[in-house]
Amino acid sequence: MSKTQITWIEGSVVEHEVHMTILELSQASRTPEDLIMAWVSEGVLSPAGSSPQEWRFSGDSLKRAKTAAHLTHDLELNVSGVALALDLLDQITLLRNQLQHTKLG
Repeated sequence: MSKTQITWIEGSVVEHEVHMTILELSQASRTPEDLIMAWVSEGVLSPAGSSPQEWRFSGDSLKRAKTAAHLTHDLELNVSGVALALDLLDQITLLRNQLQHTKLG
């Protein structure tokens, strides 16, 4: 008879624990700070803090900023176009998750 060994792996999602300044986000996403400020104004990014000097961005913001940067550079979308594209991508992800949940349920 064979024995089954179960190994538990514990971890945490780093993206939620990271808090970057606008300068750090700019460097990590290779995006100018003024473009990040425009994305914040348009609702693409939602930092904690009331002014650019106090803004702190999560790891999720980094992923979103990198996607926004690709949309800006590769597809030459303006700030409003990036906001719309990201909203549509979010909706697609939500619908896919709902569909997956429906299949499993």
